[in-house]
Amino acid sequence: MKTVVEELSPTRVKLTIEVPFEELDHAFDVTYKSLAKQVRIKGFRPGKAPARLIDRYVGRGAVISEAVNHAVPELYNEAIQKEEIFALGQPDVEVTKLEDNEELAFTAEVDIRPKFEVENYKGIEVTVDNAEVTEEQVDEQIGFLRERFATLAGVERPVEDGDQLSIDLSAAIDGEKLEDVAVSGYSYEVGTNAMLEGLDETLRGMEAGGEATFTTTLVGGEHEGKEAEVTVTVHSVKVKELPELDDEFAQLASEFDTIDELREDVRKRMTEMRRLQQVSSARDKALEKLIDSIDVPLPEAVVEEEIQRRRQSLEQQLAQSGLTKEAYLESQEKTEEEFEEELTTGARSAVKAGFILDQLAIQEDLSADQGELSQYVFEQAQRMGVSPDQLAQHLVQSNQIRVAFTEVVRGKAMDLVLAGAKITDEDGNVIEQETDEEKAAKAAAVAAAEALETVEEKAAEAEAEAVEKTDEDK
Repeated sequence: MKTVVEELSPTRVKLTIEVPFEELDHAFDVTYKSLAKQVRIKGFRPGKAPARLIDRYVGRGAVISEAVNHAVPELYNEAIQKEEIFALGQPDVEVTKLEDNEELAFTAEVDIRPKFEVENYKGIEVTVDNAEVTEEQVDEQIGFLRERFATLAGVERPVEDGDQLSIDLSAAIDGEKLEDVAVSGYSYEVGTNAMLEGLDETLRGMEAGGEATFTTTLVGGEHEGKEAEVTVTVHSVKVKELPELDDEFAQLASEFDTIDELREDVRKRMTEMRRLQQVSSARDKALEKLIDSIDVPLPEAVVEEEIQRRRQSLEQQLAQSGLTKEAYLESQEKTEEEFEEELTTGARSAVKAGFILDQLAIQEDLSADQGELSQYVFEQAQRMGVSPDQLAQHLVQSNQIRVAFTEVVRGKAMDLVLAGAKITDEDGNVIEQETDEEKAAKAAAVAAAEALETVEEKAAEAEAEAVEKTDEDK
């Protein structure tokens, strides 16, 4: 087989492949065996008819066509491996010469990963938010906790923002009631503006037992976008009563005995969360700087594929949440043109990031072992709310294991970039990153704690069994 590679652009090549007919013997053997099982020739059992009779029965041209269809993908794969071409997507193939018992020639145009080097990826400087937690932020977090333990008490006064109401809603267009736009006994917090436009304004000042009508534009459902007369009836008015911030509340809402201990725990947890956010932010900013520092040509077909993948993902999410694209754009305060521009920019950035991390992994000889793949599947399964076994089975059945491998290796490449970065907060303090030894020590500590907990549980069970046996003996 003879192969000539022509570079059409930095991201696309054309292979011209010429193959003598004697190198197609395997393809013809497979073709004859397949056709022999399909044709019925008098005097021969199925699958036993000789090649010369099959040529006469189905036509030599049909046999050659079938053999070529079988041979071309194998020859193409052999050629790109021999020429060390990293192909992206499926090739555009054209047979240019096909002479029986002489030669097969074809061309294959395909997008390729661009050739470049990742240089100066160490020492990237990024600035992240401070991790310090203020007293006001602790108060706000404890306020959310108080809300969870709030009780409701009825009041006899006009409705105010923050009140919890039980209401009925009905709607009519031109005097005709809409059966699908009606709710009864609905719990609603005034001031959230979470339902129909004009509802909160109408409710303010009403009292339990009151009824009022207002005009609004319906959202969602069969009558979306139409103007309707909506009647609201207030059944009850209640207010939230928050528990006192004292030791009793700390014992109710947590495992701590005092409010000071609870506040300290909240501060500690918030600080740890903000430190994790610092790392995540540093990761994103370091990758963004790396992307901006390297000029990489992008195959437009690959970019378009990423655009379509992102568009389909958004459409699925909107369908699941019952939102239209128009409503989504309105909530994001974006025009269709701004959305498309953002979609394209994000897709190009994602494709470029993938190329850069892949190249860095090649340069640094990074790979992924079975344990790392298993950990990736476990983490993804937790995020998706499915069992690791289910996700692993899906990846195998859909031939996505290679995708998982790529994600793990890219993650390791990004770890290299982050490890070599200089990270400071807004006050100029250097953010120290955990070493591999520290990470291993933390993992070991967690494992030891879990093991100790298991031992304690078993000890407690053994003690309970011993007591029970002693009682039985008595």
